[in-house]
Amino acid sequence: MLNFVPMNSIINPEVKCDNMIIVDADHADRVAFDLIVNFERMLERPIPNADLPRWLDCMALDGGITAGDDVTQVALVHGKDKARLEYFTPGGLHDELDGQAFRDHLGEFIVNAFSEESIISREDLLLDILQLALNSGNVKRIVVVPDEESIPRVRQALRHVSDDKRVTLLTMQPVGGGDFRSDLLGYSLMNALGIRGEELKP
Repeated sequence: MLNFVPMNSIINPEVKCDNMIIVDADHADRVAFDLIVNFERMLERPIPNADLPRWLDCMALDGGITAGDDVTQVALVHGKDKARLEYFTPGGLHDELDGQAFRDHLGEFIVNAFSEESIISREDLLLDILQLALNSGNVKRIVVVPDEESIPRVRQALRHVSDDKRVTLLTMQPVGGGDFRSDLLGYSLMNALGIRGEELKP
């Protein structure tokens, strides 16, 4: 587990930022729980919480980020009643993660947590942050993890992505129909949960 350090940063298209990872945190937590339950039954061993920095690394690799000194901003969008990710470590959205950063071989990751409010839903908030990233001249690579119900609106937003951006949509089922790449969310989460490929062989 990597150590997080405080960072003063917000999602801002003018801030130096090469990449963005935008996550519906409520959805990610549900998927992690489902995987833990299913694989504990299948592998007959305890499955620990997902290692959040490791998951961010895996998603970054899925999004085409390579070793170097890139700056990646991470937006964890969550419901107003959700204080923590129950199935990730670290999991406290505002007391452990918001405004924190870590650095590894892929560069620097700056994490911010954004809560839905009465005037804006979690889905609309995620789409607003996605639009900021799409409009930014600095951001070159974007990874999006939407709730399943949000996929149609996210796909609509990604119908015409500029040629200088690479967008990767991570979902539990493949999605097409736009200027983006699609990959399976389960693979990166399984890695973060410590599930090894050889364990799945018959």
